Amino acid sequence: MQRHSPDQLLDELASADELLIVQDLDGVCMQLVKDPLTRSIDPTYVRSVAAMEGAFAVLTNGEHEGRRGVNRLVESALGDESLPGRDGLYLPGLAAGGVQFQDRFGNLSHPGVSDAEMDFLAAAPSRMEKLLLEQLPVLLPEVTALQCRELARAAVLDTQVSPTINLNGIFDQVPGDVARQRALQQMLEDLMQQLLDEAAAKGLEASFFLHVAPNLGRDADGRERSKPAAPGDVGTTDIQFMLTGSLKEAGLLVLINRYIARRDGVFPLGDDFNVRTAPRDHAGLMDLACDRLPLERMPLLVGVGDTVTSTPAQDGNGWLRGGSDRGFLTLLKALGSTSGHSNRVILVDSSHGEVDRPSFADGRLDGISDPEDPLTLDLLMPEGPQQYISWFQQLAERRRAAAQASPGSV
Repeated sequence: MQRHSPDQLLDELASADELLIVQDLDGVCMQLVKDPLTRSIDPTYVRSVAAMEGAFAVLTNGEHEGRRGVNRLVESALGDESLPGRDGLYLPGLAAGGVQFQDRFGNLSHPGVSDAEMDFLAAAPSRMEKLLLEQLPVLLPEVTALQCRELARAAVLDTQVSPTINLNGIFDQVPGDVARQRALQQMLEDLMQQLLDEAAAKGLEASFFLHVAPNLGRDADGRERSKPAAPGDVGTTDIQFMLTGSLKEAGLLVLINRYIARRDGVFPLGDDFNVRTAPRDHAGLMDLACDRLPLERMPLLVGVGDTVTSTPAQDGNGWLRGGSDRGFLTLLKALGSTSGHSNRVILVDSSHGEVDRPSFADGRLDGISDPEDPLTLDLLMPEGPQQYISWFQQLAERRRAAAQASPGSV
């Protein structure tokens, strides 16, 4: 398959009249780290996003707000807590898988989320920590009680609408021990399933699901499969406790709906359309798009992510494909085929950070794609986030220059 070079895609997008870049965050414009509180974001990237106003939106499973939110990183990068809100420098788009919307001034909303759901989510982090403390001494008998408390506290990410357990710090206790890493992954699955059961007991059985990262796609019941640890690849590190409907592919349609409303003054999918009211599978989303979106006047869509997986099925028949970005990138490509646009996909190598991820520096894409993969990757960024940030900055500068030279053209 012939892929684009960075310069080729830069030329194509710099002159596009109608453009919407939909981009993940962690691993794309920031290195993956074991402790999300240590993340940082490049201030030049933040200002480049602002220059792309109207042609850019984030779509992430992380969150905008809270002490772990990306908004804190933006404020820190710019050295002024009030500047982003005043000048519209926050990253606009959808977070928490699509249930948390923010404009560039930091105005936040959670469309379709009930008070009962928010109350359960607020209590979830402390419950996660308690359950971890019950399990860690069994799996890590060599670790002291004090260390277990510290590990549990660090593992629980107390985000507002997608509380998460991250095993990276715990995996540090068993480096290279694949069997124990897999035991920890199984413990995490069981623990989070218990939390789902507790939600069901409160009448919230249809409110939440588990997002596994990285994953190997979904099983026959629609549940995301964990990616077992293997030598050189720890596999699944996180499970997020998420609101049903928090699917990036549904979020893509929400962002397109908003883009068209901004351009035309009409929301083709309705002004109250959100991920919780959207279909929850590819076919349903495509049917909705084909029925309601103005396909003849769609923008050129560009999807940017880092988490796409493909592993041979254990029975030797086919591949298990997944990754938290695969769904929305696949839908983006399908929308392009339907609308006659050559929508583009950019994949950023996130193996350069602190988390073990498959690298594609050698061009082989082992563990990422396969020879039969229907998802076309148009541009690879093997040097990781720094390469992408530099490329994105050039794109923003060229589009800004084109707009100044010909007002209204870009």
